[in-house]
Amino acid sequence: MQDFAALYAELDATTRTQAKLDAMVRYFERVDPADGAWAVYILAGRRMKRLIGPRRLRDWLAELCGLPEWLVEETYQHVGDLAETVSLLAETGDERSSVEGSLTEWIEQAVLGLRGLAEPEQKAHVLAHWRSLPRQACFLYNKLLTGSLRVGVSRGLVERALATLSGRPRALIARRLMGEFEPTAGFFQQLFDEEHREERDGQPYPFFLASPLEGDPDSLGDLHAWHAEWKWDGIRAQLIARPNGIWLWSRGEEPMAGRFPEVEEAARALPEVVLDGELLAWDAEVLPFSQMQRRIQRKTIGPKLLKEVPVVFLAYDLLEADRQDWRERPLEERRTRLEKIIFEAAQPPLRLSPLVSATDWPALAAMRGSSRERLVEGLMLKRRASPYRSGRVRGDWWKWKIDPLTIDCVLLYAQPGHGRRANLYTDYTLAVRDGDALVPITKAYSGLTDEEIRKLDRWIRANTLEKFGPVRSLKPQQVLEIAFEGIAPSPRHKSGIALRFPRIARWRHDKPVDEADTLDQVRELLRLYGN
Repeated sequence: MQDFAALYAELDATTRTQAKLDAMVRYFERVDPADGAWAVYILAGRRMKRLIGPRRLRDWLAELCGLPEWLVEETYQHVGDLAETVSLLAETGDERSSVEGSLTEWIEQAVLGLRGLAEPEQKAHVLAHWRSLPRQACFLYNKLLTGSLRVGVSRGLVERALATLSGRPRALIARRLMGEFEPTAGFFQQLFDEEHREERDGQPYPFFLASPLEGDPDSLGDLHAWHAEWKWDGIRAQLIARPNGIWLWSRGEEPMAGRFPEVEEAARALPEVVLDGELLAWDAEVLPFSQMQRRIQRKTIGPKLLKEVPVVFLAYDLLEADRQDWRERPLEERRTRLEKIIFEAAQPPLRLSPLVSATDWPALAAMRGSSRERLVEGLMLKRRASPYRSGRVRGDWWKWKIDPLTIDCVLLYAQPGHGRRANLYTDYTLAVRDGDALVPITKAYSGLTDEEIRKLDRWIRANTLEKFGPVRSLKPQQVLEIAFEGIAPSPRHKSGIALRFPRIARWRHDKPVDEADTLDQVRELLRLYGN
């Protein structure tokens, strides 16, 4: 635990990529395999299930410190992080003392060991650790306890560190970290085994991610060197068909067993393959994403919903066939074999993502202009000769998305962010005009520069009308342009409308509030582009 706490502090103290990489390599060089497995699990962004809710922890903290609950709550809102709040308020152990026990022992005994205990026993254990641990270790312990430990490293950087240490290709390390795994000493040692090691059944491959095309597509050269496909608005997924089972994985490595039974049943007609594609609501043609959300929100799908919102798997790449890795083969070759596989399966829930043909780039751009009417997000451009890579590697796959929809909104409420932004007002509620009233339409958290955030934070503090806990109501004087990808009716929202992926496009210093958009104008967008 002491070594991992030191690694965490070292990673948190720098923004230099090479320094973080070197720190992880040094740690993994000397770590016990069992601790190494848990460190990989945590650093790669995996999260343990939270065993004790934050409300209960705040109550225990108030009791331990002898402070009123409202003061603990106010402190938490100011700090923005529960683990840090505990480490600041609790009387922790001697800062000069070392932490006994391995990372594995701490996780299995001090965290997971709480699982079978009654609440009074849980409380006794937690308070004992708060009192005995040095402040930095107490902070780390609470991060593990709340399942909110995030370290300032990307998963790709963890893969690079393990690849550097082992001498294995990063793509192999990335593959072995995919899917579900148990953080055991055996797993850690297997990360460095010979390449012919048998992979876990149902284990997905790392996804190849496209980069946004922001310039002129002419810069890509001859159009005929590229495949163009529609950029579908669904759930990116891998479909794995094995003799002993069918697996569906989301891009976020969430197993989706039982969520799309019609696709899983159809996949039984496939040979042994791994396909990359998109799950879409589809009934004769693609349905709006709002229909797909009805399926996403349910873990158990009844016959009525299956009938109302059928789902298909639209395949666009072949990663593996007959236990042979096809990722290094050219896209054109993979596509030819994929077409044959889907045709021979002859299952309606399994479809092939169609190619989009055009004579030149201007003609393709004109087709892209019809994206909203087709309920797609634009076009994907894939080099015909490209392999299937791991992660976001620029050059071979591009997403040529249509411009987002935008509306000008009035800033109505603000509250502090979290983590490093806990002392700044960065979470905004925005409204549109409806006669003389302002109707909340959406929330937005990103899009402004750090300088703009600090400037707007100062304005918020000076122009607050009322406070409701951490939330401030504001003088309606600031207009922000909000960009979003989709719009749909929503009975849960006061405006009756929900925006998809809203973010701040710019701060409209040039626009007065009486020129912000109206609810009627937003309803017109809903009529034109709603789904």
